[in-house]
Amino acid sequence: MEKNETLCEQHFPSFNPHVAQLPTYNAGLNIAVAKAISGRDDIARLASNENPDGCSPNVLQALASPAFEPWRYADPACTALREAIAESLGVLPEAIVAGNGSEELIAAISRAFLTAGETVVTVVPSFGLHEIEPLATGARVIKIPMTHSFGFDLPALQNALHQKPKILFLSSPWNPVGTVLSHDELVQIISALTPETLFVFDEAYVEYKDAKAPDGLKMLHEARVPYISLRTFSKAYGLAGLRVGYAICSAVEIARVVSAAKPPFNVNAAGQLAAQAALNDQAWMQSSVKGVRLERERVLQALTELGYRVAPSQTNFVFFDCGGDSSIVATELVKQGIIVKPWREAGYTTYMRATIGRDIDNDRLIDALRTR
Repeated sequence: MEKNETLCEQHFPSFNPHVAQLPTYNAGLNIAVAKAISGRDDIARLASNENPDGCSPNVLQALASPAFEPWRYADPACTALREAIAESLGVLPEAIVAGNGSEELIAAISRAFLTAGETVVTVVPSFGLHEIEPLATGARVIKIPMTHSFGFDLPALQNALHQKPKILFLSSPWNPVGTVLSHDELVQIISALTPETLFVFDEAYVEYKDAKAPDGLKMLHEARVPYISLRTFSKAYGLAGLRVGYAICSAVEIARVVSAAKPPFNVNAAGQLAAQAALNDQAWMQSSVKGVRLERERVLQALTELGYRVAPSQTNFVFFDCGGDSSIVATELVKQGIIVKPWREAGYTTYMRATIGRDIDNDRLIDALRTR
């Protein structure tokens, strides 16, 4: 092929229109690009909610042990990992589906339950894949905006649920805002559900929530509604690069169908081994979470004192109104070697999300915002 020949000159089959028109997922800036723009090697990575403490030493030991055989196929059923998770939560292993990150499970759930024309409800600002994956099936997505006080609009959510959507995607703690559903709020949402709606409760940041926050999984189980709770090893356990998440399903049949909608061998051998080692070191995870919570409160206070409107957070990030186009502010920051995530959803383009990183990186962000 001639170098100046472009692919657009070729003829090819038509695209699936549901996929071709999907919005782009806001994945954050690549570290190499940030280094090139800033001319610095010491990049403050505050965009992707990674754990600044890394991962448990047990994980690295496991990956360096003879148990890791990269030339072998991994267990496609993730048997040992699912059994370990089930034991830690007091649920059946058959009710758990492991995924290549919880993102893959969002796609599998959408594929398993949705067909073109059906309705999904979520909130806005939202985790992008709660919208993108349903749209890929041809479903219609209704997004309920947050309240002025950074909360969930319960009346609007209840009204949407009365229309019997196929799926409700809702995260608590809420990504990207950081707030948590109270006990009474979760009761109101559960009460508005009908058997026709699957409640997908995204708990990717569950380890970071306050002790007084409600136990959503327990409440859903006791309510006997159809649900899937999504959790991950990417955040508090520090395994973002290995991509391991899991779904806890209210019925074994739901788990079976979701599992059928994902690829085989989806969680690689390194991920399965690392996740088991991480799960076995609760002391390390809890110590890391404690440190992040303390640093989060310091950053929240500092941003508030600088005059920024900041959402309350029970996660490892903060969400705040930077007072202008957040993409412009983020560009200014990356020139100083600081990566944050500007929010690009309509109505929220003055907001940005910043990960709670190492104290030295958080100080760089605070100082940079102070001198703007």
